[in-house]
Amino acid sequence: MEHVLSITDRIGYRIRGMGRGSAFMRHDFLDLGNIDAVAKVLTRLSSDKIIRRLKPGLFDFPRFNRKLGGELSPDLDQLAKAIARKNGLRIQVTGAQAANLLGLSTQVPAQAIYLTDGPSKRIKIGNREIVFRHVEPRRIRMSKSKSGIVMEALKYFGQDGLNNKIIDTLRRELTGREKRQMLKDADKAPAWLGKVIRQITGEAA
Repeated sequence: MEHVLSITDRIGYRIRGMGRGSAFMRHDFLDLGNIDAVAKVLTRLSSDKIIRRLKPGLFDFPRFNRKLGGELSPDLDQLAKAIARKNGLRIQVTGAQAANLLGLSTQVPAQAIYLTDGPSKRIKIGNREIVFRHVEPRRIRMSKSKSGIVMEALKYFGQDGLNNKIIDTLRRELTGREKRQMLKDADKAPAWLGKVIRQITGEAA
């Protein structure tokens, strides 16, 4: 007789498959059961310290620091994406958060700012904050591309804050496909930014 997994098992397997640091809401599991059943499972997993409840309906699968013997702070980018999925929003990371995601800065910002086609909103997560800023949809046309993240990181450093180390890192880390996409996007960028992009992507031109 074939063993049928319970909804608890199926949700647990999915969370483990998403990996530590991932964030999710009840709506991420509605293909496995109705919202009341999903809510009960997530509450139980939170009570058992398997997942962490950060806000009503918002959870993460926490990362651990073995040396410190404790949970790490939640990943704001994962939380922002979970909120966006639930509300059907497009978001574009900006500023210090974009630089951090690309490994161009070791600074972990206390405030992660995202452009969105949805309403402006601030969400406190402990002593940190996720900020959604409403903009015209055309401003987040690159929201799902690596090019969009790179462009925002370059804007964060600014014309005077960029250096050869940053340019060399991006030149090395970006794939040929990502560089070609950036070249296309350079036509819509300010002159100084377009020049930097062409420095990074010269071999893909």
